[in-house]
Amino acid sequence: MEDGTSPSLGNCGDTDTDYDVFQWDTREDCEVRQILDRVADKWSLLVIALLERRSLRFTELRRMIDGISQRMLARTLRHLERDGLVSRTVYPQVPPRVDYELTALGATLHDTIKALITWTETHQNEIASSRAAYDVRAAQERRQAEQAAADRATIARDALTRRP
Repeated sequence: MEDGTSPSLGNCGDTDTDYDVFQWDTREDCEVRQILDRVADKWSLLVIALLERRSLRFTELRRMIDGISQRMLARTLRHLERDGLVSRTVYPQVPPRVDYELTALGATLHDTIKALITWTETHQNEIASSRAAYDVRAAQERRQAEQAAADRATIARDALTRRP
């Protein structure tokens, strides 16, 4: 059994009805939550995006995904294969050759990922501006809190030193 997977299928709401934020139950045994956790992680998104064009060998994927360890790539591919999003073909040769490619189901997910990437590219400047403005506000609030703490410490010290 995979880490974080419940032994029984969880029913966490009807996802075929109108959009409801509570359809993604926060219970660990919620199947929808487990699937979203899997396909929305950064390594899975990158693997699916790269496999959209053609099948790739493990070493090709590892070279193309900056920062991923061999262990994490193997684990990500294993999870995606288990979920039916990626297929693995082993060729009996020396050295062994293993190719990975998107399944038909994985290809349908890629369309959704492409829409997410397009949205991100369209709004990246707005997000960068929001982040910068937030960082300025947070720094200012930190400085104000530090000043208020220093003022309280001064008042307390003065009160203690003025005792009769």
